[in-house]
Amino acid sequence: MSILDRFLVTDQVAVVTGAGRGIGAATAVAFAQAGADVVISARTADQLEVVAEQVRAAGRRALVVPADLSDLDAVAGLAHAAYDEFGRLDTIVNNVGGTIPNAFLDTDAAYLEEAFHFNVTTAHALSLAAVPLMLKDAPAHDGGGQKSIVNISSMMGRSAGRGYLAYGTAKAALAHWARLAAEDLAPRIRVNGIYVGSVMTSALEFVAGVPEMMQQLETKTPLGRVGEAEDIAAAALYLSSRAGQYVTGKMLEVDGGIQAPNLDLHLPDLGA
Repeated sequence: MSILDRFLVTDQVAVVTGAGRGIGAATAVAFAQAGADVVISARTADQLEVVAEQVRAAGRRALVVPADLSDLDAVAGLAHAAYDEFGRLDTIVNNVGGTIPNAFLDTDAAYLEEAFHFNVTTAHALSLAAVPLMLKDAPAHDGGGQKSIVNISSMMGRSAGRGYLAYGTAKAALAHWARLAAEDLAPRIRVNGIYVGSVMTSALEFVAGVPEMMQQLETKTPLGRVGEAEDIAAAALYLSSRAGQYVTGKMLEVDGGIQAPNLDLHLPDLGA
């Protein structure tokens, strides 16, 4: 096996949530190009079909499952859909999530609970449904093997910034969930995650048209640019392939080198 072969996931099956665009779409296509069949899910069927065509162009199969992934039954059902369609399940990429920044006094308990539900509880529901299916053909002791769960977190889960209380708290929980689940599921399933920095997806579309904001993002990032969805997809592939077979319970920081938020939301001081 050459070193490049370690990055292949030939004939494996991956479920990617939030796969209609952005990081999820790029990850689904990356897995297909590396040899996997994929189950892709998001709200918008038309977007999923575009991604599915890219998967098929890579010579792999795509199962499209339009769904509201805040619904726990729907998100858990993706694991069974993968197994029923392809007869195996190797990787879960918990990508769906996100929460709009908010001032502290506007972040009520319901808003915080909604952020936790969408970013953490959904990932747990899918993983909980997936693990028994993954174990059906996971060797008891194979040194790490190919069964993998990857959580897409955010650098706001390890840093502090005004306005990100709900989002950052949820993403921090998602990261620590990965560390804890890695202990529970070792050695048969590896669990890791990615602290994502500023990546040019739909979440940053409002910034793209404002030169001053784009300049702020770029100049406050040590590598001098906003990330691409493929930067994260490549990390997810590494963590799920034999290239990452000795990695579990870890969080990769794929963020251009930033140590603090690189976009000022200009939220005022209390009482200002």
